[in-house]
Amino acid sequence: MKLGLSGRLTRFTIASPLTPLFLLAAIAVGLLALVSIPREEEPQISVPMVDIQVAAPGLAAADAVELIGVPLETIVKSVNGVEHVYTQAEDNGVLVTARFLVGSNPEDAAIRIEEKLRANQDRIPVGVPDPKVTVRGIDDVPAIVLTLTPKPGAAGQWTDQALYDLAHKLRTEIAKVDDVGLTFITGGRPDEIRIAPDPAKLNLYGVPLGQVMEAASQANRSFPVGNIREDGQAVAVTSGRTLASAQEVGLLTVRSVTGAPVYLRDVADVAQGPREDQARVWRWARHEGQWAGAPAVSLAIAKRAGANAVVVSEAVRQRVENLKGKLIPEGVEVAVSRDYGETANEKANELLFHLALATVSIVVLIGFAIGWREAAVTAMVIPTTILLTLFASYVMGYTINRVSLFALIFSIGILVDDAIVMIENIARHWGMRDGRSRTEAAVEAVAEVGNPTVVATLTVVAALLPMLFVSGLMGPYMAPIPVNASAAMIFSFFVAVVIAPWLMIRFARKTLAHGGPDHAHEEGGGKLGRLYARVAHRVIGTRASARNFLIGVAVATLLACSMFYFKAVTVKLLPFDNKSEIQVVVDMPEGTSLEATARTLDEAAAQIRALPEAEAMEVYAGASAPFNFNGLVRHYFLRDRPEMGDLMISLLPKDARSRSSHAVALDLRARLKALSLPAGASIKVVETPPGPPVLATLLAEIYGPDAETRRKTALEVEKLFRSVPYVVDVDNSFGQERPRLRLIPIRDRLDYYGLSERELQDSIGAILGGSTVGYAPRGDGRAPLP
Repeated sequence: MKLGLSGRLTRFTIASPLTPLFLLAAIAVGLLALVSIPREEEPQISVPMVDIQVAAPGLAAADAVELIGVPLETIVKSVNGVEHVYTQAEDNGVLVTARFLVGSNPEDAAIRIEEKLRANQDRIPVGVPDPKVTVRGIDDVPAIVLTLTPKPGAAGQWTDQALYDLAHKLRTEIAKVDDVGLTFITGGRPDEIRIAPDPAKLNLYGVPLGQVMEAASQANRSFPVGNIREDGQAVAVTSGRTLASAQEVGLLTVRSVTGAPVYLRDVADVAQGPREDQARVWRWARHEGQWAGAPAVSLAIAKRAGANAVVVSEAVRQRVENLKGKLIPEGVEVAVSRDYGETANEKANELLFHLALATVSIVVLIGFAIGWREAAVTAMVIPTTILLTLFASYVMGYTINRVSLFALIFSIGILVDDAIVMIENIARHWGMRDGRSRTEAAVEAVAEVGNPTVVATLTVVAALLPMLFVSGLMGPYMAPIPVNASAAMIFSFFVAVVIAPWLMIRFARKTLAHGGPDHAHEEGGGKLGRLYARVAHRVIGTRASARNFLIGVAVATLLACSMFYFKAVTVKLLPFDNKSEIQVVVDMPEGTSLEATARTLDEAAAQIRALPEAEAMEVYAGASAPFNFNGLVRHYFLRDRPEMGDLMISLLPKDARSRSSHAVALDLRARLKALSLPAGASIKVVETPPGPPVLATLLAEIYGPDAETRRKTALEVEKLFRSVPYVVDVDNSFGQERPRLRLIPIRDRLDYYGLSERELQDSIGAILGGSTVGYAPRGDGRAPLP
């Protein structure tokens, strides 16, 4: 008999002392990979997006597009690796987003954009500030969010300014944890020294506003000027000093138009207090069955690229526990609003449990159907194959996530086939009792079915590998399935021809010594064999029965396929995931005040509090909630205007609620319809998609000759969307024109007072928009005050 590849491998290893070493090494490296491989909830997809922000003071949106947007689009589109370019223009500014090909390196993407912009600096219009380039990727998504809020009974003792100072100190401590990436704070108001000029007193003393700004900035300067030698020492000389308090700032002197000195406190209100932001953050949570609200500050923490989210999460939680009673006072609660490390570990453990359950089920089934000796061999073969696959996945840079573990669960029924075929044929050859040694019979048994096994293995691999070449976001998201399943199939073949025969020899010693046949290889194949024979004889006994059987199979196949055509079954790529968070996005009409947005968010929060599954929620008015992967693609981190708001809802754990998060979202969407919203406002319930994020589930892009035509067409398409019953949360990207007040200088009066337009505009900008003129150091590890 020709042994072929399978027979030669078995003959070489069945009696080799290296075979048990190979088995132990496979188990060892597999367990090492199982412990070391990073755990993630979803596959980590690198989708670098580079934002190029350009200020365009005084330009209308249409002019900004032509003057800045179009040249930037041309420059950015010429960069190698750029897949899509999006431009958003509004009055006084342009945002150009370059989305690179999936899998591109974020740092390389940013460098290429920067180099291309510098090389084409002459194409940037005169008077336009340098573009601000920001790159964001999957590693910038916060993996854990800590929310600081007063405990019940201590709400009056903690302001958002005090919470911000505490969050700033906690941020410094969290940054010391290994593998912690970028962090940022949302909510709260930092302390500052505010100089509020009084126009009446400025006029009374004849002090120009520019003099106030000049005095505050120049007096707060300190810099080294050199060294002097004195009494045998070299003394460093520093000129000037920095201001440390509001009192010192108030004692500065400014010059009036007549040259007389005037104290700054006499013409301006100088005080230390929280910054006047157009944003507000608060938190609602259940305490003893009752909802309570309080101001809040969120600390968002990302992890480094390639770090294990589970390890980072546990380390951050441990650091917070250690700081309680030291940095974190008794009256402040640090709630974990998001923990992707915990959810990833929960998902991985759940899938590993089902993987083990599937393995046990297969072993028990083989034990009853074939024999317990064969079941014992299978119980060793399957874990060895899975552990080798995990090691290969670790080497290739993949993580343990629900997609990669699904690939193993999906392939476990296939990968066990190789071992079962080998084990069954070895047992059959041993049952012949033709005088061959057990080793010789095992080798020939493997060689007999080796070639078909190789072909079957390669057929499965060939069927799976095309999935590896899917383009777009879905490609790397689904890549763990063909990679892990193909690796498992290849490893299963080698384990079946190397490990399985060796184990059969070891496990069969007692059986062969007693000379008793296995029940699966009795005359007629045992009960299972006889049952199969009766059914097969009925099917293929006559030509008519065989024909009727084929007709029945064909009819059943057509009936099954017709269910797709008649939409009798729901067809979708991925099932809904049962998450523990839901986001509600509120967009009020442009120009809405922060107070009006906060009232709408409070009304929405009242509806959410009626949900039995809701455990807590953070409300963000005029500030963006810590974004997730979905928010990264949709640019939710730019939602920082007074008319914008977010609600991040934390649900009870899955085992503590009867409804899935999708069912809760559907109920919430129906409840929110009861809200009375002004014209132009929208409220959307956003679920984390089960697969790669998209800009919208259904997106229509409108192209036309001019803006007016595009808007009219978009409104018609929007009406069509709203007419479809199952299309919800319809919105558009152009919104409404923002209310605007334009101040025009009167030149005659400027000449009369001896002022230039620039001085006037700088003064108005300082009063309405604010301007930071310096920082006041405080020492003792405290951040300087702006």
